[in-house]
Amino acid sequence: MNTVQSDVLDGTVLRYRVGTVTDGLAAEFAKAQPTNVIAGVVLDLRFAGGPAGTMDSDFGFFSKNKKPLVVLVNSRTEGAAAALATRLRSAGLGVLIGGTEAVPVPDLTVAVSAETEKHFQADPYLVFTNLPAGIPPGTNAVAAGKGTNDWSVFVDHTSEADLVRKKVKDGQDDGESAALPRSPAPPVIHDPALARAVDLLKALAALHPAHG
Repeated sequence: MNTVQSDVLDGTVLRYRVGTVTDGLAAEFAKAQPTNVIAGVVLDLRFAGGPAGTMDSDFGFFSKNKKPLVVLVNSRTEGAAAALATRLRSAGLGVLIGGTEAVPVPDLTVAVSAETEKHFQADPYLVFTNLPAGIPPGTNAVAAGKGTNDWSVFVDHTSEADLVRKKVKDGQDDGESAALPRSPAPPVIHDPALARAVDLLKALAALHPAHG
């Protein structure tokens, strides 16, 4: 990943994912920024690098940013990416979140391995479930190549129609012919570092709501 990739999480938080930090990325940051109001920005520098001394314009972009900033780092954050994270924190522009072996040392730490973060960075909603026989508890099933993301065995597949029929059968019909449809639950971020960043930014936004 050599360019900026962006997405909006939980409807309010903008995330920039960066593979290589260079002075030329500032324009891409600006281009990827949505026009709608956002609660804050996550700069994801996990697994990011870059030649030393090539992040001045990137720092300048975030120094002008008016939204709260959280920077994600891990043990694979190197070179210009590590320097950018350090400089943003030293200037009081961002809070660093990362694993216990992250570089630079984060302000808030999370217990997650770099191998696991590879999968979470690609899909923050990923759930590691249903470990096959023979894989010890605590093993990263996806990293082992034997995991599954299937929650279906734990889900009650009873439909609304089934519930209504059961209610009629039990003599509990109240005259309503159909149950009200339920709204789907919003996706849950399972990436530990990213989830903490989103929660922090949403909390800050609630404490300091935008005016005007």
